[in-house]
This record gives sequence, C-alpha cells and structure tokens, in this order.
Amino acid sequence: MAKIYLLRYEQVLNTSIPEAWTFFSRANNLEKITPSYMRFDITSPVTDKPIYAGEIITYVIHPVLGIPLRWMTEITHVKEGEYFVDEQREGPYGLWHHQHHFEAVEGGVKMTDIVHYSLPLGILGRLAHALFVRRQLEGIFAYRKQRVQEFFA
Repeated sequence: MAKIYLLRYEQVLNTSIPEAWTFFSRANNLEKITPSYMRFDITSPVTDKPIYAGEIITYVIHPVLGIPLRWMTEITHVKEGEYFVDEQREGPYGLWHHQHHFEAVEGGVKMTDIVHYSLPLGILGRLAHALFVRRQLEGIFAYRKQRVQEFFA
C-alpha cells in the first residue's frame, strides 16, 4: 500500500459564509489562486455556476520544468455553505482527496483545507515527495493563502 500524506491548512477570512462559498464553489476562480508558473488552464466547460456533486473538472497544469500534465477531478460531495470534496480521477497522484470546509467564526469564516494524497511508483514516489513534491504543495498552498487573503481583505 502506498504511503498516504496529509496537508491541513486553516485561515480566517474577513467575509461571510455566502461570499466565501460563492468564491470557492466556482471552478472558474481556481486560476486566480494558483501560482502563475503552474500555467493552470481549465479545459472542461467553465460556467459561473456553483459546483455540484458529480461535476467533472479537467485542466492542464505545468508543475515541473514546464511539462504539461492533464488532471481530472470529480466533485464528490457538496453541502452548500459548509463543505465540498474534490477527488482526482486522472492525474499525477495515486490518491488526491481534498476537503474544503467553511465555518462561521468571530471575525469571519474559518476555511480549512484537508488533503490526503499519495504518489505512485513506490520508493521513487516517496523519494520525489521528500525531494520536491511536499515542498511544492506547501508553496502552492502558501500562495493560495496569500491570494485568498487579498481577495477578502
């Protein structure tokens, strides 16, 4: 069995649940919170409608050396205003399960990201994780945190 890794990030946004939900539940906002070097490009039809369980989103990213990588995720669970889950169906990970939680707190909305993921290729995947994958994911989420803070300042 592959090693399962966990990322967990929390931040409080100066906004309301409806405003946070409106922003994060629309796939067309993903590019706004992804580092530009990734050259994030959604390839499935994009609308300004909220996500829904069963929705498939496809995109191309360039995470390493500008090499294009196709990725497909499915929105598997949605409870409006509270959480949604996206899971990789095709892409670079052996497992990618990303939970997005929203909770009203004093001063705004606490947003929590919980990501369980694994890499393919056994020992080579574990080595890649140690050398660059974890650091790259941490950088992407740090960038995301900064951009989100700017949007809800």
